[in-house]
Amino acid sequence: MIIRRSAPEDVEFLLAIFDEARRTIATLGIDQWQKGYPSEDIVTSDINAERSYCVISGGEICGTFAIIRDGEPTYDSIYGGEWLTGNGKDHYLAIHRVAISVKSRGSGMSTEIINYAINLAKKSGKKSLRIDTHKGNKVMRRMLEKHGFVHCGTIYLEDGDERVAYEKLL
Repeated sequence: MIIRRSAPEDVEFLLAIFDEARRTIATLGIDQWQKGYPSEDIVTSDINAERSYCVISGGEICGTFAIIRDGEPTYDSIYGGEWLTGNGKDHYLAIHRVAISVKSRGSGMSTEIINYAINLAKKSGKKSLRIDTHKGNKVMRRMLEKHGFVHCGTIYLEDGDERVAYEKLL
């Protein structure tokens, strides 16, 4: 597997992976990503800001994720718990918009993504990784816990949707 920054010519492939993820999540009865998120505008913005990544396997894009380096505003307040490293924007990287194509699920791609993010965080002098997901997304929650992420509490997205928040110390 190869991980590289996404490029403008990757947009249609990334959107197709997000569409697959949306359909899978919907079959689980979860409303996460069912309002058109992430949109083409968000994908393009991530690429332009150099925070979008592609996971390549067998010569094709099979996964994607975004890394937020300068703090995630929705992580400023956490409810029913606390972050392992306290509040502050300078000591963590946030992982967002993780999606893996249906045919690549179970291939270890999530481990590659987490390891890549850990290496980026360490090179940047960060103390931790943070991520959030829908409380009903048991597959994602199991994956996070398997990789040493700790459930820290609840955060609320800008639209008011509730998410469970995780952090992994490095």
